[in-house]
Amino acid sequence: MTTKPPSSVQEFPATSVEKIAYESVGTVPTEEPNDRNRLGYHVWRWLMNKQGTLEQAIAESGSRLKISPGEALKIISESLQKNGISTH
Repeated sequence: MTTKPPSSVQEFPATSVEKIAYESVGTVPTEEPNDRNRLGYHVWRWLMNKQGTLEQAIAESGSRLKISPGEALKIISESLQKNGISTH
């Protein structure tokens, strides 16, 4: 029996909302990589819907952060602002 190689992964364009959201949480220290993925998903969801605040999106993610939520907010906000996205 032979196995096939895994499918190749196609990256999102650098200007896509998905890429911006996940890159904004890339340097946030978390317990596990999946916590960062979960946080990135909630930031993406917030960017798409603009319901609530970014602080609420961070809290709702349930990610186990190694820093305070306020510090994570600062890191994410600065990254989003570098991409021209207002967080207020």
